[in-house]
Amino acid sequence: MRPRRCRCIDREPEVTYFKPQGVPVRELEIIELKLEEYEALRLKDHEKLDQHAAAEKMTISQPTFHRLYQEAREKIAKALVEGLAIKITGGDYMPRKDGTGPEGKGPRTGRGFGRCSPKEGETLQSPKGRLGLGRRMCNRNG
Repeated sequence: MRPRRCRCIDREPEVTYFKPQGVPVRELEIIELKLEEYEALRLKDHEKLDQHAAAEKMTISQPTFHRLYQEAREKIAKALVEGLAIKITGGDYMPRKDGTGPEGKGPRTGRGFGRCSPKEGETLQSPKGRLGLGRRMCNRNG
């Protein structure tokens, strides 16, 4: 199996844990929603982007975006129907724009480090029209 490519996210959510009211945490099963699944939901349902635009923003293909979006919706539906907790964490992602990592770990630079935002005058699409950017370093959690 080949390694997964990083998915670009704009920012991590401020709230990362949701649970049913009145149920102690120790009695709850937890469903983990990956950060890239959260980002897919945010872009499609909150920002109202179509799948193609959202996929471009995350620098992934439209089919990959659709899979992330479907996985996220299935997890949230299961949590709502079955009364489970949702924890947003982990995944294969890379922050957008300034290249700073989670918890303000500072800029990420160096040979082989991909970026989520093109330099001025560049585009993220290759000459063949694909979103390939080559190898990237990611926050690989979860």
